[in-house]
Amino acid sequence: MKTRSTFASEAASNKSRARHLLLVATAAALTLCSSSAFAGWARGGTAYTGRGEYQGAHVGSCGGGSCSHAGGVENPWGRVATNSGTVTRTSPGQFSNSGTAYGPNDRSVQHAGDTSCAGGSCTHDGSATGPNGKTATGSDTVTRTAPGQYSSTGSVTGPNGNTSTHSASTNCAGYTCNRSGTVNTANGGTVNHSGSATSVAPGVVVTSGTATTTSGSHSTTVVGGATVTSGTTVVTGSTTVVAAPVIVPPPPPPSSTVVIAPPPPPSTVVIAPPPPVKTVVVAPPPPPVKTVYIAPPPPPVKTVYVVPRRAIWIPGHYVGAVWIPAHWA
Repeated sequence: MKTRSTFASEAASNKSRARHLLLVATAAALTLCSSSAFAGWARGGTAYTGRGEYQGAHVGSCGGGSCSHAGGVENPWGRVATNSGTVTRTSPGQFSNSGTAYGPNDRSVQHAGDTSCAGGSCTHDGSATGPNGKTATGSDTVTRTAPGQYSSTGSVTGPNGNTSTHSASTNCAGYTCNRSGTVNTANGGTVNHSGSATSVAPGVVVTSGTATTTSGSHSTTVVGGATVTSGTTVVTGSTTVVAAPVIVPPPPPPSSTVVIAPPPPPSTVVIAPPPPVKTVVVAPPPPPVKTVYIAPPPPPVKTVYVVPRRAIWIPGHYVGAVWIPAHWA
């Protein structure tokens, strides 16, 4: 039965072996590439996260229009993942790349692609083939929209034909770069992510970020952050340099390979009851106003005073040959 000290001893031994392998790979890469036209670099660093320290080293060299790189990362449990590859300039603004990545379980992924840059924009088309022989393809475009500002869009199609799309934007000013983006998964889910990276001292970068996954009516937010320290050694001519056993976080997978973690178990969502409906009583409209026509008053009555005259008795008489009897007049 293994004791705690045995486990600690094994872990220390594994770390020592991993670091030794990284040092050997660094020395070999730089020694093989040493020539009058050789220019190389070695970089290492440590990422401090909530899960522990990740250490890694990365070396590279360029010559004859081609650059090769190799590196590895060791997790807090002593397991190592490596990645190596080559990028070749085929013509002005045109590049091709290929390489292999090995995980801690020794499974490998072969990746290759082509990149074309012109007018402040670069487009990359690539593929990745897993250990089971299945292939995923991807396409991405990155455009410089203004000094320090970039936007990107792309898509990834898995071996089963399902396609996910993504878009993002980055804004850099001073010592800080901020980014935000959205991933639309093939199953209809959405991942909104944002974060920042700030250089607080030479070789020290502090990162933070959040990612919110939405699937149907459920959403989950993950908040993370890390402090990364690194150092870089540039080598020219035929000098051989052995990099210090320090680690950087594992490089991101090639743009043609996107691994989307399965959505977390649905969280319980409590929906508050709707507020009571307010009853609104609308008063009936007032009755229509009756129009009353008022006739103008009659003109004033003029009073006519008739002066009575006196009656005169006229006795009977002839008018010509006609007899007129007596009468009043």
